[in-house]
Amino acid sequence: MTDTVLACEGLIKRFGGIAAVDGVTLELRGGEIHALIGPNGAGKTTLLDLLSGELRPDRGRILLDGIEITHLPPHRRARAGIARSFQITAVFASFSVRDHVMLALQARQRSSFRFFADAGREPGLSRRAWELLARVGLGDEPDCGVERLSHGRKRQLELAMALAGEPRLLLLDEPLAGMSAEEGRAVVELLAAERGRFAMLLVEHDMDAVFRLADRITVLDRGRVIASGPPAVVRADPEVMRAYLGDEEAC
Repeated sequence: MTDTVLACEGLIKRFGGIAAVDGVTLELRGGEIHALIGPNGAGKTTLLDLLSGELRPDRGRILLDGIEITHLPPHRRARAGIARSFQITAVFASFSVRDHVMLALQARQRSSFRFFADAGREPGLSRRAWELLARVGLGDEPDCGVERLSHGRKRQLELAMALAGEPRLLLLDEPLAGMSAEEGRAVVELLAAERGRFAMLLVEHDMDAVFRLADRITVLDRGRVIASGPPAVVRADPEVMRAYLGDEEAC
């Protein structure tokens, strides 16, 4: 895990007079799980928005595999290898679990949405979709309607759809939010099993999950990086303890 997949340098994003992201410099290495933590309002989701292209920075730059992507729109970043999880997974309520992954596979291959009616007639696509579903623990219910899935199972489906894009980097925005303890454990195990396949930037409030999964941790407070490094180093940092880890309400 020595190659740099993504680097951001001096990113600044202001909303009015408030700097939501204030000079953030960050590096993600190939295959690592890098956690991004901080109190509510620290700028974590805004930073993900900048990395995925949903927002443009006021200053700074973003590089993917050494190539600047600062001004690329989201769809071009997705083609370049950046995938992002969102909390709303069921795009088409009437579609099956397998249908969603097949559509994600076709979007990757054709970059078009003219294929809805043809997806089910491609055996190879169906087989690949099932393989991805099995990889995330949904292989036993490929034809289940999405509306029947629990919240945790929908997050597993979301990961399968992201994997269909063969990402270099996966941005995960609070993947355990709203889950039961059992669902949370399943998703943590799933993410741990994917370690090394691609880089992950994980925003998560569950500190047990963060310290179990993360190879490195970066801590934001008021839009600025206050610490970054291995979990043991970050856990012992007095400023981190003051700003976040010692604040039970923020967790």
